[in-house]
This record gives sequence, C-alpha cells and structure tokens, in this order.
Amino acid sequence: MVISFFLNNKMNLRFMRSKIFYCVCCVFFSINLSAQAVKIYDTKADPDKQLEEAIRTAQKTGKHIFLQIGGNWCPWCVKFHHFLSKDKELKDMVAKHYVMLHINYDRKVKKNQDFFAGLAYPQRFGFPVFVILNASGKLLHTQNSWYLEKGTDYDKSKVAAFLKNWTAKALSPESYK
Repeated sequence: MVISFFLNNKMNLRFMRSKIFYCVCCVFFSINLSAQAVKIYDTKADPDKQLEEAIRTAQKTGKHIFLQIGGNWCPWCVKFHHFLSKDKELKDMVAKHYVMLHINYDRKVKKNQDFFAGLAYPQRFGFPVFVILNASGKLLHTQNSWYLEKGTDYDKSKVAAFLKNWTAKALSPESYK
C-alpha cells in the first residue's frame, strides 16, 4: 500500500511538472506573440518620403512635426504609443498641434543613416527619442524620452508639458506680445 501511494504520488508529481512546464511555455509563447503583433513602426517605410508628406501636411495645417523614433523591438517605444493612445487629453493635444510620424530605426542594419544624420543623430539618446521639427522640416528640439518617464511608465504631466512647450503657438513671437 505504501509503495502504491509512493508510485501514485511520483506519477502525480511528474504529471504536475509536465502541466506546469506546459503552462509556462504557453505564457511565454503568448507574450512573444503579443509583442510581435505590435507593429507601430513600418519597417519598410522610407523616412525621407514619410517626412516629405508630413511637411506638406504641416505647412497646410500650421502644425509642427513630431517624430517618434524607435522600433517595434523597443518596449518603451510601444509603451509610449499606448500611453498616448489611451489618454484622451494627450492624444487630442498631439492631434491638434502636431503631424506625428513613427520613424523606424533598424538597429541591426543601420539603414537610413543619412536621414538620422540630418537630424543630428537623435539615436544617441536611446529609444524612443522624440524629435520636433517646424512645418518646413527644420530641427527644433530632440527630446530624450528618459526625462518623461516616471517609474515603469511615462509621466502625464511631463509629457503634456513637453508637448505644450514645442507647439507652433508656443514658439510664435505673437504669443509673447
């Protein structure tokens, strides 16, 4: 009877271990799939063409251009995208004052280096990095996103201040007369 109990428990232990292993594998697989499913950045897009279109739109609307540079591989880039998307006030602020672009930085191939050289190498700050351009495409500001973080997320008041301080209106001499 004792041997039967021990064998059953040993078999139960093996069964439990295999179930735990199976569950752990499922969790990692689903996390991997969900991370790969996020496609904020178009990895095949030509950033020069993206910017040309944004300049045309910005000149028509009187907005500045907000570049979020990073990649689908970057968890903080994805986090910032979701952070803006889920906050109506910030989302509306971006829509009202900026033409927003997600510019892919491929850290393996280092493609589009001329484009980033024209922006004074914003990748030196890590990712995501935010670049503000005027409606003509002139570089106004490069923002290290680290200064907009708080703990394991972004700080709404810091992001709002950043967005407010780089609008076309904020840089217009008319605002200070």
